[in-house]
Amino acid sequence: MKLSKEKIKEIYLLMKRCRAFEDRAILELRKGMPGFIHSSVGAEAIPCGLTPFLAPDDYILTTHRGHSDIIARGAGFKATMAELYARETGYCRGVSGSMHIAAMDLNILGATGIVGSGVPLASGVALGCKLQKTDKITVCYFGDGATCTGAFHEGLTFAAAFDLSVLFVLVNNQYEESTHWTYWGGKLNNLAERAKGYGIPGISVDGNDAIAVAEAASKIIPQIRKGGGPVLLEGITYRIYGHHMGDPGTTYRPKEEIEQWRSPEKDPISRLLSYLLKKNILTEKEDQEIDVQLERELDEAVAFAINSKEIEPEDAFRNSVYCGREVDTLKKV
Repeated sequence: MKLSKEKIKEIYLLMKRCRAFEDRAILELRKGMPGFIHSSVGAEAIPCGLTPFLAPDDYILTTHRGHSDIIARGAGFKATMAELYARETGYCRGVSGSMHIAAMDLNILGATGIVGSGVPLASGVALGCKLQKTDKITVCYFGDGATCTGAFHEGLTFAAAFDLSVLFVLVNNQYEESTHWTYWGGKLNNLAERAKGYGIPGISVDGNDAIAVAEAASKIIPQIRKGGGPVLLEGITYRIYGHHMGDPGTTYRPKEEIEQWRSPEKDPISRLLSYLLKKNILTEKEDQEIDVQLERELDEAVAFAINSKEIEPEDAFRNSVYCGREVDTLKKV
């Protein structure tokens, strides 16, 4: 499918939104924002390349490194930033933090911090859609490390056995925390080859080439929606920062490697901008105006978060389900 200029520009704008939010969240964390951040900087082309081909009522599940996945899906700056700031106005009223955000109005079913755990959940959601006789598809994001888990095996086996409408999106950012994917990858040329073991299609693309991701998604998603069964799509990208913002990421990765992936030739946003300028789809002035607008939106989002009501310790138990004898530290809310 040949992408229109409008679609390519839409993808670029989504990527800019994701990068701007992630950069600002990191800055706020360094200034004292509570919690933890696992940055997705460098991998924006994957969610932004495929999201424009989803229907509004399709479902997504993501991971602890999921900010770009939910921003691309339409999560607002204000509610997302408020969630990171543990405020009542966040998507989950401040109790999920960075790693577990859900936004039910956008069919974002949540992020899971346990590696690979979202894969069987996605198959369960897709089974529900099949039983309800809808054409909704479920998109499940996970990293390269997830492919080594039993949950990955169970989820793909189940999806293949019942011919479920799931797009399994493998964000191969090269490192399973501090171990390169090839250590556990055996003799595989890429991790998409694991799909052969389940009898489903496995496709590997340059995850830093937004157009390549979009072209693959434009073919795969309609195929899944028509009942074609699950697909494993691998986007090969790179995690620019460490595993989390407290990890410098330089003890197990050569500095030269990091700088190479930071370069304009590798960076997904710089690559797409170069294409847009060359094809006269966007001007440098328009790109600068986008940056100004995003900065304004993020200033408003941070102010909104800081000025919102902070959650109290007992709010951790609000809407929670637990069993056992109530102890003094638990309050009924």
